Amino acid sequence: MEKLIDQMKMDLELQDYSQKTIDSYLKHIRDFTAYFQGSVSQLGEDDIRKYLYYVKKKKGYGRSYLSQVFSAIKFLYRETIEMPVSLGKLRGPKRMIKLPVILSQEEVRQLFDATENLKHRMILMVMYSAGLRINETAHLKVTDIDSKRMQIRVRHGKGSKDRYTLLSVKLLKHLQDYWRVYRPEEWLFPSRRKRTPICDSTISRIFKNAKKKPEYKKRLHPIHSGIVLRPIF
Repeated sequence: MEKLIDQMKMDLELQDYSQKTIDSYLKHIRDFTAYFQGSVSQLGEDDIRKYLYYVKKKKGYGRSYLSQVFSAIKFLYRETIEMPVSLGKLRGPKRMIKLPVILSQEEVRQLFDATENLKHRMILMVMYSAGLRINETAHLKVTDIDSKRMQIRVRHGKGSKDRYTLLSVKLLKHLQDYWRVYRPEEWLFPSRRKRTPICDSTISRIFKNAKKKPEYKKRLHPIHSGIVLRPIF
């Protein structure tokens, strides 16, 4: 089994999947191969369908987890084993479409006011003003702030694609004030070690802590893509 896992890991890395996705896929395939006692090269569509049903009904996992399992299995057979297993009739869970939560200007201001730490407040300001995901915000570098073109370069965003987003005049001023205090060298928001960027989990915790403050009451989740604000910058 480990030989198969090693091969799949190599295939995932060659296709430049994120480390988070690699770890997730390999875990699902370990569970998958263990369920069939290590023998997956002779499985058919019915076997895979039964396993997906087992994950959903017997193990009790939800839509998101089941979708990941299905994606990992598809990658295994299509990219690593390269078997002509027909997956055409198999369907993963239907994708749930959620409307974005729209924050008013006052709600966004309350969120910032509830964050006393300058660095933490700056993280939220950049994330909301530039429309960045948590991971994109964490991995911003000082050189990504282009004050001449008034742009922010986002490296390895969704789909591992680079892009540019707008930098407002007010946000630039806040960033300049932040830089004078913290003097970041490489990463715009470094971790305590300075040599590495701040962790995604830390940003999530900053957001959750701000929500608990009496200054901010609205119940939200930190954005990965789904929260939109009416611009205040």
